[in-house]
Amino acid sequence: MKKTKAGQSAACDIIIVAGQSNAEGCGAGPAERPFEPDGRVQVMSQKENKFSRFKFADPAERVWAGKPCGNFWLPFVREYVESGRLRPGRGLLIVQAAVGGTGFADHRWGPEDDLYINMLKMIKAALALNLKNELKALLWHQGETDCGTDEQTHAAHLETLLRGVREKFGVPALPFVAGDFVQHWKRDNPGHTESVVAAIRSVCGSAGSAAFVETDGLLSNDEVLGGGDNIHFSRAALEKLGRRYFEAYQNLTMGDAS
Repeated sequence: MKKTKAGQSAACDIIIVAGQSNAEGCGAGPAERPFEPDGRVQVMSQKENKFSRFKFADPAERVWAGKPCGNFWLPFVREYVESGRLRPGRGLLIVQAAVGGTGFADHRWGPEDDLYINMLKMIKAALALNLKNELKALLWHQGETDCGTDEQTHAAHLETLLRGVREKFGVPALPFVAGDFVQHWKRDNPGHTESVVAAIRSVCGSAGSAAFVETDGLLSNDEVLGGGDNIHFSRAALEKLGRRYFEAYQNLTMGDAS
């Protein structure tokens, strides 16, 4: 994390990104506006091995098979900075806790599970970098792994996760934004996705300071490049998804931009 002249980490707004592969970012194909690094923004990622805690780096798209691989939170970051939400003198720290192919059903995101516990450790460490650091949002995209779970069960899992983060860090109105799946994948799997999507909608409707993002018109990797990957948003779709997430966040926090 970047330091001030006094040797302390600069005060930061903190955005948590969690979930599975569409949160981690698997978007292929061209981008309308590739992300450009910003010296005010850093990413904190999962610990790499037993000898290190967490890695800090400049934000960038992943490179997969020699090609850039888009995600939705980089466009969200750009909108956050360009809109003036990032106050002068502050940095923006992304706690990137998403891991592909994970869910509640496989015991990764429950309150006793590894990814949830590690996310809490990452948030705690991020806040400890500077007493003026502030949690600003939890961006969530997950549920594909859990498809087939009944609505009530998935909603209970997601409510527990969100409530746990808010209560542990004393932010009962922490903005929470989640989104729908790739429409192409949903069309190819009728009767498989509905209960989980309904659960996510329900939680966003009842949790307070939460919003559900629609994904109509956002193409899959397969629709852009072929190859059969219908579960992941394309790179261009993720740019649009990131802007939709930010619009939802803006609507949740209107009047709170200072």
